[in-house]
Amino acid sequence: MLSTGRFLRTSITLSRLPPVGRLGCSPGTQRAVSCYRSDSSSCSSILLSKRGLRTASWPMPTLADRSNLLMATGRVVSVVSVGQPGILKRVHLSIFRRSTSTTASEAVASGHGRRTVDAPIVGYWTLFCASMVFGIIVWGGLTRLTESGLSIVEWAPITGAKLPTSDAAWEAEFEKYKQFPEYHKVHIGITLDDFKKIYFMEWFHRNIGRLFGVVYLVPAAYFVSKGLVSRAGIAKIGGLGLLLLGQGAMGWYMVASGLEKELGERPDAVPRVSQYRLTSHLSLAYLLYAGLSLYGWNVFRANRLVNKKIANPEVLRALLQEPAVVSYRRKITAATLLVGTTCLSGAMVAGLDAGLIYNEFPAMGLGITPPLSELWSQHFARGDPSAMWRNLTENPATVQLGHRILAMTTFFTLSALWWQGRKLPLPRAARITLHAMYGLAWMQVALGISTLVNFVPIVYASAHQANSVLLLASALGLYHSLRPLPRLVL
Repeated sequence: MLSTGRFLRTSITLSRLPPVGRLGCSPGTQRAVSCYRSDSSSCSSILLSKRGLRTASWPMPTLADRSNLLMATGRVVSVVSVGQPGILKRVHLSIFRRSTSTTASEAVASGHGRRTVDAPIVGYWTLFCASMVFGIIVWGGLTRLTESGLSIVEWAPITGAKLPTSDAAWEAEFEKYKQFPEYHKVHIGITLDDFKKIYFMEWFHRNIGRLFGVVYLVPAAYFVSKGLVSRAGIAKIGGLGLLLLGQGAMGWYMVASGLEKELGERPDAVPRVSQYRLTSHLSLAYLLYAGLSLYGWNVFRANRLVNKKIANPEVLRALLQEPAVVSYRRKITAATLLVGTTCLSGAMVAGLDAGLIYNEFPAMGLGITPPLSELWSQHFARGDPSAMWRNLTENPATVQLGHRILAMTTFFTLSALWWQGRKLPLPRAARITLHAMYGLAWMQVALGISTLVNFVPIVYASAHQANSVLLLASALGLYHSLRPLPRLVL
């Protein structure tokens, strides 16, 4: 089986070939395809390679199929359109930007070309990494809900991987913690045993991150070194790796915002991490999850196409290019961005503990919204009339109202898209994903309301965050299933 990337097709006229009537084709050595003239026993050939034209001779090859011939090697592909057995009518030369192979891995191993489709194991690996990111997001939410994130007050990427084992080591960590505002304002007078519990939550969260770094970087280096990743795949892996490193750096930058001494000196200050940095930290996690998931799904789809495991690919390709389906895909893209925005607004709610006020739904106090004087308060402008915008990101009442508006907008948008999608001739995978997305949207609303009216219990709040990741995944999956099939010349 031959698979290709994008190519530039040019033609060579018969006048450039030897002026002989009988022409045939056979594979060249490693870098060329030969067009030859033959008699009954031997062939004289012209080899077109990156070094130019050259000639050679060998015994007459046996052509298994003279009526429809397509042969390929490293950088040049030739030939199509053979008329009578052995009589060449046209020669087309397709010069590839990305060279091709037989079954994508065999040619790389034999030196016949560069890989254009990542190996299936790369897809399994990226999806496993995505599942790890999902777990890290859920555990990070638990760390926030249990107010454990500031229990480790030092950034030690290597030595911090070890959990204290002796009583003296635990006492030393506890004494460090006592020097920071959270001990004096939030966890007032906690015992060493209580400290061990919150310390473990944060320690485990950081170590999952460390493990994820190893699980990502080591296999990535191995797959690239073994030629299992295409040139485009190498760029994607590198970009996701940078995102991973940025995520770790943002994690400590976030924690540092909650360790500032000023939080202990101001009577009205609550020792907690900046909601801006918390949202940035979570947004990088969502981006990493989305990037890994889409990459893995793309690898599997390309391999299924190359290996002819997609029934009637041309029919599917035509379906995905129907104007109604293209328009629907654009709407799903916008809805996916809306889901992500709503998730990040939830991080702002968590960062301000905004879920602990107005614990009723759909009302907020005596009306659908709090009084305008509370939503647009001078207090959060800090004496600067031009800084009233701070209410949007620092006023708990305003932030909660914004999250409610985004959540309900997202729910009704997904509901409308589900209703529209039912009437479209979507592929089976897309239809299943559409129904799953709609079910998860209902679940998300139910969990959000339950979390709010019950004053943010840990179980409900954690389930609400976990389901938000699943909802985003379903929206991404639907978008992916509606993307056009890649053009692979077989």
